[in-house]
Order: sequence, then C-alpha cells, then structure tokens
Amino acid sequence: MQSIDTLVASATREIESAASLADLDQVRVRLLGKKGLITEQLKSLGGLAAAERATAGQKINQAKDSVAAAIEARKALLERESIARELSGGAIDVTVPGRGQGQGGFHPVSKARRRIEEIFGGAGFEVAQGPEVEDEFHNFEALNIPAFHPARAMHDTFYLPGGKLLRTHTSPVQVRVMRERPPPLRIIAPGRVYRRDSDMTHTPMFHQVEGLVVDEGISFANLKSVLHQFMEQFFERKLRMRFRPSYFPFTEPSAEVDIECLLCAGSGCVSCKRTGWIEVLGCGMVHPNVFAQVGIDTERYTGYAFGMGIDRLAMLRYGVPDLRLFFDNDLRFLAQFRAG
Repeated sequence: MQSIDTLVASATREIESAASLADLDQVRVRLLGKKGLITEQLKSLGGLAAAERATAGQKINQAKDSVAAAIEARKALLERESIARELSGGAIDVTVPGRGQGQGGFHPVSKARRRIEEIFGGAGFEVAQGPEVEDEFHNFEALNIPAFHPARAMHDTFYLPGGKLLRTHTSPVQVRVMRERPPPLRIIAPGRVYRRDSDMTHTPMFHQVEGLVVDEGISFANLKSVLHQFMEQFFERKLRMRFRPSYFPFTEPSAEVDIECLLCAGSGCVSCKRTGWIEVLGCGMVHPNVFAQVGIDTERYTGYAFGMGIDRLAMLRYGVPDLRLFFDNDLRFLAQFRAG
C-alpha cells in the first residue's frame, strides 16, 4: 500500500492550491471519487493479511475524513471570496451625481378610476372596499346566483382551498355593506376582480366599479338619470344612451347600457361594428331575493345597482385598441398618459 501519510500531505497541497470552486471539485473527484486515490486505497485492503486489515482500514478512513474536512474548509473560503468579489464589483458610489429625474404619472387605469370616484363622489356616493378573496355566500349565493349558474363553473372562477375564491365582481362589497348598515345607502365599489379569460378585451385580472343605491322611492328612472349624467361627465361630451332588456340574477328588471360610438358619433364604423353603439355596463333594480339575504324590508325600500369595467372605460376614453397594453409595462405606451 502507498504511504497514507504521503498521500494526505500531497492531497493537502492540492486542496490549498485550488484557485476556484471548479478546481477544488476536480481535486475532490481525483481523491474521493469512485476511482479516487483514497478510494482505491480502501479497495486494496483485500490484499492484506487479516491482522493488518483492521489497522490499515482505520488509517485510510481517518485520511479520508481529513481530506474531506480540508476540502470543505477550502470550499467555504473560496465561496466567501467569491461573494466578496461580487459585492465589491457591484458596489454603488452614492457620491456620483444623479442622471436627472423624469416626471412620472398615473397609470391610465388609475386615472380612469380616480375620475370615476370623483364624479360619483360629487353625486353623493361613498367609496366602499371589500376583500378580494371571497366566499361563495358573498360572491354568489347572497346575489341570487344559484349553484347551477355557469358563472360558478371552474372554467370561469378561480377557486382556492377551503371553500374560498377570488371574487369575480365587486358586488360582494355591496352585500357586505347592506348586511352591516341599514338604508339609505349610496355607494360605489371599485377594485380588482378575477376571471378565467384572456384576449384583446379581457384579462384574468381586471378592474370593475359597481354602484348601489337603496332608499325609499328609488326607481329605474333614477338609475337612468344617474348613469346618463355620469357617462357625459366621464367622456366630457353629450352622448346618446340606450337601455336594452337583459338578465342578471341579482337585478330585476335588468338592462345592458349602450352609448353612441365615440369614434363615429353613432353613424357606424369598424369600432362599433357598424351599429353606432358601444356596450358599456349592466344594471337593474335590486332583486327582492338579494334584499331578503341581507335583511332589507322590500315593502319599504327599493334600490338599483350597476357595474362597469374600469379598464373598458379607460380603453374608450383614451382610444386604446388592446386591453393587454395596460399591463405590458411598456414605458413608451405609459408615457403618453403623464398629462391630462
């Protein structure tokens, strides 16, 4: 057998001379790998007499442990040196003069939301907030959405463990407000909502604002008046508006609302598919079943509700053709909205 002491001394010199982690790993393989020098010493024990085998084996194992410890110590040192080099190379000189400051601005969706809140705030509406992680009662059941409704299917809703889900609209905020406070109520609920959808006009996460008014003597005429005034203020022009009968589980009667095309003023173009009209929101009178879920007396109170996409309104206001542009974080695109 080769002298173990000589082998350990030679190995120690190799380890200490390794200049990088890669070099050190090569040394490790040459000494401790399957065909390494020290491993081969263990394999040669079979050629020794039985009386010598135990002593030699013990000495070889001690040598193996010593070499392994030396490798780990060298590895730790090389890693510290590597980190030190990276830190020194990436150091920032805080005394260097700055490059100047560029003027920032609000994101177009944020600008649209702020404008919506300002307009409705001037009409006496209060901004209400609620959780984005909801339960099925507030998101569906309290809004008269039955278990068999397509909106509750897995392909539309992001479900979470424990019976939770990402809210699909901000209507749950209305439910929470009605359960917590008695009428009269006049609120809007802006915020992020989530649905399994993605194309030029839809994203999995988008922004909605939903409104609710509950009081004595509230009628569909009140709803139409408020929405018409809002649309004209938001787009800063006189607009024709129409209501089309529709269906929503939480309102009855329900309607879809269209405004005249902002590009062609109702004459018909590609943007409005030659109809002269653009759909902007859904609305209706609050369904009695919803009032029953929140304990509001339907003999005394009536109310209306509406919901619209903030991203959709921003697209129409700023002439943006693809909703995904709002979320690409392209500074060239966002820089257009710094002013105004």
